[in-house]
Amino acid sequence: MSGCAPKSRPVGTIAVQPAVNENTKRMEGVEYSMYAPPVGVDSDTIAFVRVDEAKCEACGACEEFCASGAIQQINDDGIHQVVDPVACMNCGQCLTNCPYGAIYEGVSFVDELLEKLKDPDTVVVSMPAPAVRYGLGECFGAATGTYVGGKMHSALRKLGFDYIWDTEFAADLTIMEEGTELIQRVKDQGKKGTLPLPQFTSCCPGWIKFTETFYPDLIPHLSTCKSPIAMLGPLCKTYGAKETGTDPKKVYTVSIMPCIAKKFEGVRAELDDSGYRDIDATINTRELAYMIKKAGIDFNSLPDEDADPVLGESTGAATIFGNSGGVMEAALRLAYEELSGQKLQNPDIKVVRTHEGIKTADINVPNFGTVKVAVASGLANAAKLCDEVRAGKSPYHFIEIMTCPGGCVNGGGQPLDPEIQASLFRSTVAQINKRFRTRKIKA
Repeated sequence: MSGCAPKSRPVGTIAVQPAVNENTKRMEGVEYSMYAPPVGVDSDTIAFVRVDEAKCEACGACEEFCASGAIQQINDDGIHQVVDPVACMNCGQCLTNCPYGAIYEGVSFVDELLEKLKDPDTVVVSMPAPAVRYGLGECFGAATGTYVGGKMHSALRKLGFDYIWDTEFAADLTIMEEGTELIQRVKDQGKKGTLPLPQFTSCCPGWIKFTETFYPDLIPHLSTCKSPIAMLGPLCKTYGAKETGTDPKKVYTVSIMPCIAKKFEGVRAELDDSGYRDIDATINTRELAYMIKKAGIDFNSLPDEDADPVLGESTGAATIFGNSGGVMEAALRLAYEELSGQKLQNPDIKVVRTHEGIKTADINVPNFGTVKVAVASGLANAAKLCDEVRAGKSPYHFIEIMTCPGGCVNGGGQPLDPEIQASLFRSTVAQINKRFRTRKIKA
């Protein structure tokens, strides 16, 4: 399955889009500008993450957490701002690590979505990502990481969604496509016209934009596979519409993600394979929680329900996509059996699981040899692996990159943990007081 063609992105050539809509909503502790990008807008001109200069305390935490240098100090007072939307990967790690709540989201489809849910002529399809069901419960008092998929499905139906077609279904498609592509690249190395090794994963939108912006020469190393949601969107408007007897013009697809960068991906001009806009709206976990609470739904008392058939079933391999190393592990399961001709007795390939840094492993495959792999969590670590590839010194066959440390479960659209935020505030205050001896801030 061919992916949307990545493109080289020159930094600093596109101006920040001015504030289009000053209407804001506070959802689960985060401020949102209620601006829904219209069809056809250039995604590179949209500031998905913004800094409220009035709330900025010049602590510099955002700059420290930004791996691409998009956030910088803009004046002598130490105030920071996103200075270049092209350089911004839209990951939101600055937002989740700002101890003062000074960073907000510049895009929200919530108001538009609420109107679509009221429209009897619109068929609204929800497409929740694996990590959402492990983060949503936190907004309703559940312990961090609690699985609430069944209740989430029930809540989506109460909100008025017509179908729940799960992104885990498309994650299985990604596994098959990406694993098969890896096998082909490994087998065909040395042949004319073969795509190069190592093969990079291609499901993380922040990572894809990072490659396009800073390592455009490495684009041929990216898997040609679309991300799971970029596969599911057009499937909903073609196969799904056909199977349910729905006019595709009436289908409104809603990507529900743990991620801010998925909003950027959703409005990319390349995502129109269905003949329509493949993904009409993208909301994150916090926005979904807001909608559930606004509707007066008692989330914790909801029964557990399943996703809808047709595009709603999936395997366990799809679920682990939300963790760093999960895409690698899922694809390796397929590659192992195809290359060796043997059944993989233990599907848990734990050596590639990681929550920080770079994890490398040698996977011994019978009848083939050793497959060398690497998993990088965070873009600073990704850059180290990219530099090796660029220099022709990379020993790996397959490399997984996740922009957010630990993977999608720690995405910029997940609920903010109050205890972590309080800890961030205390540690930041301490650092500021060390830096500015004449100024004391009370925690």
